[in-house]
Amino acid sequence: MKKATLFAVAKLCTLLLAFPVFAQNPVSKETPKAGAAEVLDVEAFAPKPIDTLVAPTIIAFGSCNKMSMPQSMWQHVIANNPQLWVWLGDIIYADTSDMRALAAHYKRLKTTPDYKRMRAKTQVIGVYDDHDYGKNDACCNYSMKKGAKKCLMDFLDVPMQSPIRKHEGAYSSYTFGKGVQRIKVIVMDTRYFRDPLEADSTKRHRYLPNMEGDMLGEAQWKWLENELRNSTANLNILCSSVQVLADDHGYEKWGNFPQQRKKLLWLISNTKPKNLLILSGDRHMSEVSKMKLDGLPYPLYDFTSSGMTHIRSGLEEFNRFRVGDMIVRKNFGVLKISWNGDKPIVALQTRGQMNELFQEVVVRY
Repeated sequence: MKKATLFAVAKLCTLLLAFPVFAQNPVSKETPKAGAAEVLDVEAFAPKPIDTLVAPTIIAFGSCNKMSMPQSMWQHVIANNPQLWVWLGDIIYADTSDMRALAAHYKRLKTTPDYKRMRAKTQVIGVYDDHDYGKNDACCNYSMKKGAKKCLMDFLDVPMQSPIRKHEGAYSSYTFGKGVQRIKVIVMDTRYFRDPLEADSTKRHRYLPNMEGDMLGEAQWKWLENELRNSTANLNILCSSVQVLADDHGYEKWGNFPQQRKKLLWLISNTKPKNLLILSGDRHMSEVSKMKLDGLPYPLYDFTSSGMTHIRSGLEEFNRFRVGDMIVRKNFGVLKISWNGDKPIVALQTRGQMNELFQEVVVRY
């Protein structure tokens, strides 16, 4: 074995021994516990740099994955042969301000056999939401947000020299492929800079609207405008941990900040990126929302997939923008992308256990 390889393995071993790999069995209160003798899993922690040379034809995504529940969905994700997996938050449900415990939860997922199988053949990107950020509904005033970002970056194998590591917040973008069939994935951070919300004392909604508050922060807004305005892709995928279009429910959403939602929709309409689609999570169900924006030459879709290990209790909820059904079953989302020249055709599929197809909405740009 070459000296450089030996050095790399030795360095990896040193890092991993500092943060033991935890057992796979579910434990109470979702807190991983170390065994007496942990086995070093070098394969699970081998860095996986993102390769953007080829545009994916199958992208899978999901959110809301409790490590205290069976990790049975991964084998069905794998059955779709996705080239890219996008996390939209609540990856592990750590709910802790102890960064060692947070890192341990991520490590536990990373050593789950079927997740390892998926990661071995599929590139992984994404962002946290509140339960892996560290606290339910947490926002910009969360004291451990820098540590939460670092834990996420480590979990996603973001290189130490990456610009994503250097700026505040966990937002990122990747442009895959070349020529007219290029795909850009833009991942927003809706926690790190988001202003607080006030509880609704009437209990009609969880929170009162914050008319003056911010969602993304000044630097991220500037970055987002640049990413949209200068995109060279013919399919742009904008990722948000919370829903953008659905605005009738009383839970977390862009609509809790009405002026920010208006600003985001205006920005999309003004910059006119080619064929933009929104992906979102958080809601413990799946649905597709659709809106016609003035000035945008195509309809705007928001595809929500949430609840890989658990789902909401209510089976009905009004959404004036919904296309098709609300799927209240454990699920993950799949985008199957084909091309007619430079025009993408995207099948939005909601799938579940046994890879069952619950719903498909085909978008032809």
